[in-house]
Amino acid sequence: MIVIEGEVIHGQQLGRRIGFPTANMEIGNVDVENGVYMSRVIIDGNQYRGMSNVGVRPSVDGKRRLLETFIFGFGGDIYGRRIRVELLCKVRDEKKFESIGALKSQLERDSEQIRSL
Repeated sequence: MIVIEGEVIHGQQLGRRIGFPTANMEIGNVDVENGVYMSRVIIDGNQYRGMSNVGVRPSVDGKRRLLETFIFGFGGDIYGRRIRVELLCKVRDEKKFESIGALKSQLERDSEQIRSL
């Protein structure tokens, strides 16, 4: 398990527009492979299941390496707050998709897979 704690920062809001709003965090030099992970998120002592991506977001021409986490069953505003994300197991490598629609379809499959674990 890899643990990353940090402040939630604003992103491009793309996840929100395609139905997967994410809590974004700078990860600096954390030694973790890029990819999609099943995760656990702790916010104010409450635990949630999550789906996290570590990487540069090649489908949207991202430049910075970030941790983006979709938190199942959470709808609050946590910008500027510190959270803890525990990366439990890698689901797949990060990859570039030919369209935002293809990315959304893959996120739906990833979400189903993670929920079943």
